[in-house]
Amino acid sequence: MSKGVVLSVMASVLFAALYYLSTLLVPLSGTEIFGWRVILTLPCLMLFISLTGGWSAVAELTRRVRAAPWLVPGMVLCAFLFGVQLWLFLWAPLQGRGLNVSLGYFLLPLSMILVGRLLFNERLSRLQQLATLLAVCGVANQILVVGGLAWETWLVALGYPGYFALRRKMGTDGLGGMWFEMILMVPVALWFAWAGGEMVVHFSEQPRLFGLVPLMGMISAWALISYLMASRLLPLGLFGLLGYVEPVLLVLVSLLIGERIQSNEWLTYIPIWAAVLVLVLEGARHVWRRHGAAPSTQAQREPRPTRH
Repeated sequence: MSKGVVLSVMASVLFAALYYLSTLLVPLSGTEIFGWRVILTLPCLMLFISLTGGWSAVAELTRRVRAAPWLVPGMVLCAFLFGVQLWLFLWAPLQGRGLNVSLGYFLLPLSMILVGRLLFNERLSRLQQLATLLAVCGVANQILVVGGLAWETWLVALGYPGYFALRRKMGTDGLGGMWFEMILMVPVALWFAWAGGEMVVHFSEQPRLFGLVPLMGMISAWALISYLMASRLLPLGLFGLLGYVEPVLLVLVSLLIGERIQSNEWLTYIPIWAAVLVLVLEGARHVWRRHGAAPSTQAQREPRPTRH
């Protein structure tokens, strides 16, 4: 289990490093960086699938698509929704919008709980109800006092639950689904990376990009593989708890690159952070109760859908 914890924390650190690295890739735009990230990450995902025997999941989903072609539009939509999130993650720090995105990631666990309740009739525990109430207080301050949640926050907090719910409904929420989504993104990624020929100009004028862009690809791939490996090694509850490390690091990176939390926004962040803390406590209690249970069935499950 300790190896899984290290891998999960490593993935969060690497995703935060990627968040910061995007600011060093100017004059590349967030769209161009997104294109390069997809292109450079795909071979590493193929390597991971090969090493873990995941091609059987890809083959199984291929058979399902042949038998039920109606899955194709849904998979294209999933690829679009996932691609938008990958793009936003790299675009926001370049535009000084990193804190808005990080707030969306803090709200994400709560919006996932609400989607589970509304779409899948999952019951809310008392602590989840308390966390939801705290988050509502924070959102209310942002809307009534600050002037509203930024569109980037809404896109993360509502976009990811929609993406995960759609994958779950179609039964493509495994490694095979991720593979097809990445493949579907490649043509668009190639177009964005080429940028109408601007790629040649950028790289000729900024030779440092020859080193930084491959480094970005390596960090992205390393983070993805660490995340996937951690998802296979850890019990689901502990894996979910460790997921809260990342938004904390994203806030720190946003502050490091010069963004600031305004005085009237603290009553937004504090209740939402308190809500996350309540969920952490609930998850920790759940993990504590299950401590010592054999995790073999957990370790054999397919990786959960990744983010960013």
